[in-house]
Amino acid sequence: MRIAILSRNANLYSTRRLVEAAEQRGHEAIVLDHLKCSVTSEIGNPQVFYNGKEVKGINAIIPRIGNSVTMYGTAIVRQFEMQKVFSANSSLAIVRARDKLRSIQILSRHHVGIPKTVFANHAKDINNLITLIGGPPVVIKLLEGTQGIGVVLAETRKAAKSVVEAFHGLKADILVQEFIKEADGADIRAFVVNGKVVGAMKRQGAEGEFRSNLHRGGTSSAVKLSPAERKAAVASAKAMGLSVAGVDLLQSSRGPLILEVNSSPGLEGIEKALKKDIATRIIQFVEKGTEKRIKVDKVGA
Repeated sequence: MRIAILSRNANLYSTRRLVEAAEQRGHEAIVLDHLKCSVTSEIGNPQVFYNGKEVKGINAIIPRIGNSVTMYGTAIVRQFEMQKVFSANSSLAIVRARDKLRSIQILSRHHVGIPKTVFANHAKDINNLITLIGGPPVVIKLLEGTQGIGVVLAETRKAAKSVVEAFHGLKADILVQEFIKEADGADIRAFVVNGKVVGAMKRQGAEGEFRSNLHRGGTSSAVKLSPAERKAAVASAKAMGLSVAGVDLLQSSRGPLILEVNSSPGLEGIEKALKKDIATRIIQFVEKGTEKRIKVDKVGA
C-alpha cells in the first residue's frame, strides 16, 4: 500500500514511528504537510495537490492534524475521503473531538462518566455556576486550549470570578468543571485502536502542579486499567467516532471520569512508558480498514 501521513513535521517522533512501522510491514509511507496541500473540486473529480503537484495513488491516510489548523487539516482529510481513500480517523470525528463542549455533550449523551461541567456566555453569574458544580475549587478551561495550556485551577470563588472575567474580557469561550481532588494531580491516558485499548499510562503532574500533561513537566508510567476504566475508554472513542484515540481519564471516588478524547494522540510518551510498539498496531488497523474499503468498493461497482 501507499500510505500518506498528514503531518506538519516529518521529524516528529509520532510521524517517524508511523513511517518506520509502515515500511517495516512492506508499505510505502510518505509524509504530507497538510498546510502545503490544496484541493480542487468539480463534478466527480476531487483532487489533492501537494506543492503544486497532484497527489495520486494513495491507499490510506493517517491524519496528524494540529489543534490550531483543524479546519484546514480536516478539509484535506475530507478531500481524500471523497476520493474513497481510507482514513485512520474520519474528518467528522476529528472535528467533533476538537470541540471540548461538543465532546462533553456527546459523552454525556452516551452515558460516559465525565466531571460535572457548566458552560455559559457571561461572567456575572459566576457564583451560581460554581454552586452548580459543587463549589470551589474549580477548573476553568479554554475551549481552544491544548496540552494543558488554558487550564486554570481556581481555589476560591473570588479567584474563579477573576479568571472567568479575564477570559471573557478576551472574548474567549470557557468551560468550568468540578475539581477531582482524589485524582491527586494524575490522570490516565488510554490508547484505543479499532475499539480496543492497546496500552495505557498514568501521568503524574510535577510537584505543585494539578495538570498532568507531559508537556507541563509531568512523568509517565505503565498502568493496568480496571475493567470499568477500559470500558469507559472504549466507549468514549466509539461515541466520538474515533478509531485511533488517546482517551484521558481521571480516577475518582465515583469511577472513571473522561477529561478528553484526543484524535491525534502522541506516541512518544506511551511507547517509551510501556516499551510497546503502538505505531505498528495503528498500521495493522489501517491495513484492515483499507482492505475492507476495497472490498466494499468492488461490491458497489
